[in-house]
Amino acid sequence: MALDSAKKQEIIKKFARDSKDTGSSEIQIALLSQRIANLTEHLKVNKKDHSSRLGMLKLVGQRRSLLKYLKKTKYDSYIKLIKELDLKDK
Repeated sequence: MALDSAKKQEIIKKFARDSKDTGSSEIQIALLSQRIANLTEHLKVNKKDHSSRLGMLKLVGQRRSLLKYLKKTKYDSYIKLIKELDLKDK
């Protein structure tokens, strides 16, 4: 279920603020969104996998808190990110 390193590096390059950025809020949110999408596809096939469902709900909560932080601190980055990731704004 984990992201392969090539896909992870591609996401990091796309959402990084500069060349040395690997852990900004934008990157963390993008990586979490990719993991959530992978788990969603897995759960469509394996409907009774409750432990993966619980893990996905934890990831959704983590992403929500990071989005809340980003909205509070850097609103323009927040707007750009939710448009690129096709997320809903509350």
